[in-house]
Amino acid sequence: MSITPLPTLDDVLATARVVSLPLTTRFRGVQTREAVLFEGPEGWAEFSPFLEYVDAEAATWLDAALDFAWRPQPPAVRGSIPVNATVPAVAPAEVRGILARFDGCRTAKVKVAERGQVLADDVSRVRAVREAMGPEGRIRVDANGGWNLDEAEHAVHALAEFDLEYVEQPCALVDELAELRRRIRYLGIPIAADESVRKAEDPIAVVAAGAADLVVVKVQPLGGVRRALSIVADAGVPAVVSSALDTSIGLGMGASLAASLPQLTFDCGLGTASLLAADVTSNPLTARGGEIAVRRITPDAALLDEHAAPEGRQRWWSDRLARCHEMLQRRLS
Repeated sequence: MSITPLPTLDDVLATARVVSLPLTTRFRGVQTREAVLFEGPEGWAEFSPFLEYVDAEAATWLDAALDFAWRPQPPAVRGSIPVNATVPAVAPAEVRGILARFDGCRTAKVKVAERGQVLADDVSRVRAVREAMGPEGRIRVDANGGWNLDEAEHAVHALAEFDLEYVEQPCALVDELAELRRRIRYLGIPIAADESVRKAEDPIAVVAAGAADLVVVKVQPLGGVRRALSIVADAGVPAVVSSALDTSIGLGMGASLAASLPQLTFDCGLGTASLLAADVTSNPLTARGGEIAVRRITPDAALLDEHAAPEGRQRWWSDRLARCHEMLQRRLS
């Protein structure tokens, strides 16, 4: 769904800035988050595929950024988005401090199945979240496909006492998700699909296979707001809009998607600016009263300078952007 004609590479690079932002807590195995930011006729956008992604996958992230910077977005039906707190795979003693960064949030997504940890670590962490949030707080867990089928079944039973809202991507494979959903149906804990949506050739196959009760959608990996809206409509199940540890500019892209969904049943994973120790704006999209505003972000020039990536990383990202841009050109030809 690339925009036609595609903006030239020179047009994109003319305003492109590569930033490296420190995190408050190690997340997904990294301590800093790198991103390319650039400005188009509609405003600023973000290109920030994770470092391990190959160009074919990263090109879709660029497609989303170009769309957001060069095309008007679908109309919004709401002006603010309820968001969840995100708890990395930390020790229980750190939980309250992390939750305190997410002002007014009554839902928490807790990372589980971290490499190098065991189920007892997950149970202790989720217990600490429940104790901090009280019985009315909502808790969802995210395994990022880290369990096999039997491990996932065992883990869900071990965590069920904490009244889970849902479990996100407990297994990597669609057939595993379908079988797990059958096994735990009596517990009443829904399964959400993330990687099985954003990394799949057919993003709604996981729903067609009876393997998910809801879908997690992210603007960049899915190629833009319009593409994500189409996937949600075709899936026919509730959607949760989430992010990929974006800067506030990327979170603004996610907020645009959440704002344009006809229905928004669940709190969204768009409050992750609170996990950044620095951002590109002095008015970041952090939770206030459990919500973020729907607005485009313009970076502060001084912060772009302060958090500019080292020269070698800037070249690395510029080369990556150029390769992905060429790939999008070939897709259109």
